[in-house]
Amino acid sequence: MRCPFCGHDDTHVKDSRPTEDNTAIRRRRACPDCGARWTTFERVHLRDLMVVKKNGQRVPFDRDKLEASMRISLRKRPVDPDRTDRVISGIVRRLESSGETDISSDAIGEAVMDALMNLDAIAYVRFASVYKNFREVRDFEDFIGNERLSKDGEPIKDD
Repeated sequence: MRCPFCGHDDTHVKDSRPTEDNTAIRRRRACPDCGARWTTFERVHLRDLMVVKKNGQRVPFDRDKLEASMRISLRKRPVDPDRTDRVISGIVRRLESSGETDISSDAIGEAVMDALMNLDAIAYVRFASVYKNFREVRDFEDFIGNERLSKDGEPIKDD
């Protein structure tokens, strides 16, 4: 692997171990040329997924984009980053193992909503406000009014 700092072609793996949820391999790498150290993650990629957007456009699925949108929703919330990583890996695994190569953006949005509902109520509402394109305060009121919440404000998912 090329060093991201100096561009040297021959770097070394110093440590390799599975992640906590066993969905990836975490590797600590070092560059013998500049001495820099960094971490990489190796994940199983079952199939190439395409996202079908609402306008019909097809784009390659991007795990990083999914992760970024969830992290924005979870910003400054008391949720362990490792737990977030496990949830993201679970969503990606579910999408890859669905048997479909074309996944609608709605299906991805609903999967994220379901995951956030069980992870953090505030992040759930934050994500919903963007995903459902809230335009005014009334949209928040309607959305929250339609959700069943427990005493501590957490959504109750109907099973």
